Amino acid sequence: MRILLVEDDEMLGEAIARSLTQAGYAADWVQRADAALHALAVENFDLLVLDIGLPDQNGYEIVRHLRRRGQMLPVLILTARDAVEDRVLGLDLGADDYVVKPIAMAELHARIRALIRRRAGVASSCFRIGRLELDTAGKRASLDGHPLDLSGREWGVLEYLSSHDKRIVSKEQLIQAIAGWGQELSGNAIEAYVHRVRAKIEHSGVVIRTVRGLGYMLEESGDA
Repeated sequence: MRILLVEDDEMLGEAIARSLTQAGYAADWVQRADAALHALAVENFDLLVLDIGLPDQNGYEIVRHLRRRGQMLPVLILTARDAVEDRVLGLDLGADDYVVKPIAMAELHARIRALIRRRAGVASSCFRIGRLELDTAGKRASLDGHPLDLSGREWGVLEYLSSHDKRIVSKEQLIQAIAGWGQELSGNAIEAYVHRVRAKIEHSGVVIRTVRGLGYMLEESGDA
């Protein structure tokens, strides 16, 4: 899952970006609204963590910009502004959550997981597809109760495909979902990761189907 962090405070931004990366997210960090708007225009993200007090533009304008264009990217506002009217404004503009600094990293991660689950239409961090069980909080998967040995990138592929269940996901989407800025990842590498995940979920009742010229789709095979 790929997250765009917009935070102008150097120390806090670095700490959050590092924490997200350590948790297995592809996290990209910018410090200005113009850089955020550019990134949102040319890249695909799964979640936006947004400060309001940015040096060049009010963060509320980024939320307004997204929603006016019909973009439903989940937005978590993370700000020092704790007045009720600020919270109401942020949520009314279309933010999905509003969190006041300071916040414990564990809570921030939990709120991020909740927003990602909501977007995928999943109520719990643990869910089943066929005989496969995925735990998005622990970033692990098991088959019939037996843990699967997945690398970080393999987990990223499986998690992203499962969050887009029965929808086609392109190689480019997978690259952007599991690799942040400065991390080189080719289409051939994606093919290799998909091949490995396929082998590890064999006989699970779930298959990764190749849709020629378009990408991949995770779906139940009916032979669980």
